[in-house]
Amino acid sequence: MARRLARCGALVLSVLAAPGWAAGLPPGFADEQAAHVLNRIAFGARPGDISRVVHMGVASYIDEQLAPEKIPLPQDLAARLDGLPSLELSEAALVGSFRAAQRAAKDDPGLGKEKQRDLVRNLTEEAAEARLIRAIDSPRQLQEVMVEFWYNHFNVFSGKGLDRALVANYEREAIRPYAFGHFRDLLGATAHHPAMLFYLDNWLSTAPGYQPPNARAGLDKQSGLNENYARELMELHTLGVEGGYSQKDVTELARILTGWTFDARREQTASTFRFDAQRHDWGTKQWLGKTVAPRGQAEGEWALDVLASSPVTARHISFELAQYFVADNPPKALVDRMTQRWLATNGDIRAVLSTLLHSPEFLDPASEGAKFKTPYQYVVSAVRASGVEVNNVRPLQATLAQLGMPLYGCQTPDGYKNTEEAWLNPDAMTRRITFATALAAGRLPLSRKPDADAGQPRPLPGGPRGNEPEPLDVDRLLDALGDSISGKTLSAIANTEPQLRAALVLGSPDFMRR
Repeated sequence: MARRLARCGALVLSVLAAPGWAAGLPPGFADEQAAHVLNRIAFGARPGDISRVVHMGVASYIDEQLAPEKIPLPQDLAARLDGLPSLELSEAALVGSFRAAQRAAKDDPGLGKEKQRDLVRNLTEEAAEARLIRAIDSPRQLQEVMVEFWYNHFNVFSGKGLDRALVANYEREAIRPYAFGHFRDLLGATAHHPAMLFYLDNWLSTAPGYQPPNARAGLDKQSGLNENYARELMELHTLGVEGGYSQKDVTELARILTGWTFDARREQTASTFRFDAQRHDWGTKQWLGKTVAPRGQAEGEWALDVLASSPVTARHISFELAQYFVADNPPKALVDRMTQRWLATNGDIRAVLSTLLHSPEFLDPASEGAKFKTPYQYVVSAVRASGVEVNNVRPLQATLAQLGMPLYGCQTPDGYKNTEEAWLNPDAMTRRITFATALAAGRLPLSRKPDADAGQPRPLPGGPRGNEPEPLDVDRLLDALGDSISGKTLSAIANTEPQLRAALVLGSPDFMRR
């Protein structure tokens, strides 16, 4: 700690003494910029990250992160992901297993329900482990940031029936492969996935008067026309709340999308999506000022084309990206340039991100610390900065739930907010400090592999120390965080007991921001 304070003082003196420093880049600027970029396009710095980014250059690091397919995964991370068998199950296998468990629970309320709980718990825990260990350990940090961003944008709630079994597959098949591709492909992948069709009830949506020939593959509940997905498709996924459409447009889009459902019996296909012509409304529609002739599934595909290519969609999502990466109220000029790049590249997400991440607004020192971390960003960044080996993600799951952001747990389709107003409040700060204290003291059972029969995670801080990590070394922690911790915070921490200092770093206002 004393070493760090001396270094901080020396930096201040060198900046003040450097000739012409105000007109150029002061000493230490490279470290500050590296820490800033790691806080935005990664989930914070791990030990050694800042020096690596400084050495290769911020612009080169950004370009590296924009091409995650060229960054090899560490062998131990790849092996750990390979050891999660449920992640490789097909849509049909997952739906079939869940349906079978439902039937067993109905036939045997005792043992059957217990087996159903075990199935759901196993799927939930493997999904959480895959997401969290990637976010903590993967060198493809921007990819993990974008997976979190896009999953939240196309949110599916894991607590709704069948989606308990499908969220990991949804992330793997509909989000992750398209995170840097063209937006139309991402939009189509989410629209066809059974997790989205089930969550927003489009699998039940039918033309008025439709009568099923028989109960098949669990599709025995009929509700007529359902507008849930059509509304969110325009309001959240593409055009935005003020996208210039009417309630009539919502109804007509719902008619266009009738018959978009899924069939769990398609075990030999890559997707369970099915267009059911008998459920489709074959009448002519009037949508967004256009006459839509009856063409079956092609009507819906055309509607996705229209929405994905709309300048309104380009601006709406450019704003959301700028808000996520730059500021809660992002500069209009930046959003304008991103929108123009979107339209010029037909919605090429990688190109739009490049415009954003290489922009003066993104790299402006004035924007450092302008964003308040969400609970997910806070927890993952704290673990990354600590350098602790994570073999057990259950305490992190429990913490995220306590902080109001359970993984895959947003019930509403608009996803979790990423603005300061949503997360900065006294109760949330108290809970963050509790987590920071437990992590800094080495009281979280992160390194010990969980017992197979341990059940759900306990509330934090948790459990016996056993072979858990030693308390965090504050000097090592500060070295990892670089100049993102201010001199004011360092001075305040220096006056506290040594055993409290690491917790105060992780609980400081500086660390709460990115």
